[in-house]
Amino acid sequence: MRAASKYKVPVFFSTVVYDNEKQASVFRQRLPALNILQRGSHWVNIHSSFSQYVNAHNVIEKHHPSAFFGTSLASQLLGLNIDTLIITGLTTSGCVRATCVDALQHNFMCIVVPEACGDRNPDAHDMSLHDMHAKYGQVLPLSEVLKYLNQNSVKVLK
Repeated sequence: MRAASKYKVPVFFSTVVYDNEKQASVFRQRLPALNILQRGSHWVNIHSSFSQYVNAHNVIEKHHPSAFFGTSLASQLLGLNIDTLIITGLTTSGCVRATCVDALQHNFMCIVVPEACGDRNPDAHDMSLHDMHAKYGQVLPLSEVLKYLNQNSVKVLK
């Protein structure tokens, strides 16, 4: 986050929020634990350690794994002339992977940072990173992403 802020790279957060039982009902039937993600619940809040970066325009509320499905994310990114995404988050095998696949389908280049992703299943995490790198984007260590941002800071700041 500090590097994104330093280089003025736009940051978007996503959170799963349900207002009623009809939203993503099949997904929620498959994973009943999602039912705690009700509006007003602390479970849908962006972690307080990121509060200084959160504003009304960069939080994407979603009902499914992808940050693109049924949201305005693609149009917001296009409006900012963004062509490449650095994807982080939870869970690697769910939301991160779905967002990476959909980003590619919206013609965005994707970089996934493994140190900034996590999954409840280490094997699923590793396999998802392998799959994303093979098909949908690049999986690059944080050190390489930070090096790229530092070397291209003039381009990023335009």
